[in-house]
Amino acid sequence: MDTWLAKSKQSRRSLIQNVLGAMGAGFLLPDSSYAVEKPRAIPGKEKVRITRLETFLVKPRWIFLKIHTDAGVVGLGEPLLEGRALTIQTAIQEIEPYLIGKDPRQVVHHWQAIYRHAFYRGGPILTSALSGVDQALWDIKGKLLGVPIYELLGGPTRTRVRIYGRAITPEDIRMRKAEGYTAIKTGLYQKDPSNITDGTLYNYMSKDFIGKGGTLTTSNIVENPKFIETAANAFGALREAVGKDMDIAIDLHGKIAPQTAKVFIKEIEQYTPMFIEEPCQAQNVDVLADIAHGTHIPIAAGERIFTKWGFRELLEKKAASILQPDLCHAGGITEGRLIAGMAEAYYVPIAPHNPMGPISLAAGLQLAGSIPNFLIQEQVSLGEGYLKNPFVLQKDGTVLLPEKPGLGVELDEDALKDKIGHNWRNPETYNALDGAVVDW
Repeated sequence: MDTWLAKSKQSRRSLIQNVLGAMGAGFLLPDSSYAVEKPRAIPGKEKVRITRLETFLVKPRWIFLKIHTDAGVVGLGEPLLEGRALTIQTAIQEIEPYLIGKDPRQVVHHWQAIYRHAFYRGGPILTSALSGVDQALWDIKGKLLGVPIYELLGGPTRTRVRIYGRAITPEDIRMRKAEGYTAIKTGLYQKDPSNITDGTLYNYMSKDFIGKGGTLTTSNIVENPKFIETAANAFGALREAVGKDMDIAIDLHGKIAPQTAKVFIKEIEQYTPMFIEEPCQAQNVDVLADIAHGTHIPIAAGERIFTKWGFRELLEKKAASILQPDLCHAGGITEGRLIAGMAEAYYVPIAPHNPMGPISLAAGLQLAGSIPNFLIQEQVSLGEGYLKNPFVLQKDGTVLLPEKPGLGVELDEDALKDKIGHNWRNPETYNALDGAVVDW
């Protein structure tokens, strides 16, 4: 039987080669009797080693990471944890001994080692430090191979990425629309008792508010009708300012009680928000699911959820219809791609969270360019004053997918000189009536 099989294979080989020869084919089937050209060296197989990690604080509240290699290629990352910059710098220093001397191209292997060898796994400190490292390793790998990261992840799935801006007042949203944005995100409006001007609107995204300590605010389990009316009317004013052809999302930042959130959501359903973000503390998944099941408006969450294991519960309990993994917190590009795959199985889109810097934005764009279930990308800086070639908002509210290798961005070292260092702190918010601590 074996002899017959061998003869049969040889007969078929001879027949095929004769046919190909008659057709003028310019190649031969592999066979030990023929001289085979020596395989060419596969790009990126030369030895490359990590030599050092470098972090520096960047205004207004960011951390940039550089991972250096003996090949002269430097990877960029953004391992931020808001208000804990020095803590993250220390975490990076603790990770550095593991990475020194390692090949940076083993991205997933390094992710596993850094995460699992910590023993006490997860949490915002470890995963934020790991996120920046992961971004930088992907940046190095893409640069060594000469391709954008999305190419390594199976992309591109699109040529441009829709982004949204931020607006607090009707004047703001008109400006964003004039600039080319087709979507914005706002926050909950309410009176700010710490401001002497009666009726001043407070919004956690306000540049005047961010970083201020000692701000007074309210935090009642059930707010009175006036509170709901004021907040709902303020949102309605944004809709009236730009009409129905612009998407307006709202972030409640988990700062109001679920009972109040339910009432408020009902009041603004008439204005058709694009989504409602963190209507309660996101770790309270059962309550988040209860809110999500009680409205037809999409509920979004994810900025304070870490790794695929954290997002699994959101999906299983249908607690959010839009996931917002933050690539500076959730585990970087590696984990973001896995979370997106999990979400796709539940028909849930991804809207990467990013109130950080342009490296974080670059990472989000790479993810957006590699997944089919992308919705929209958050950003607060297109990189002006930070990048040599900032991203450019197109007239249709998008930015073009980067085409350069790795993350596709290069820091403007000269422009950064006056932005190095900061002492940004998380806002400290208190109840206006009794001074009790409340969420900001």
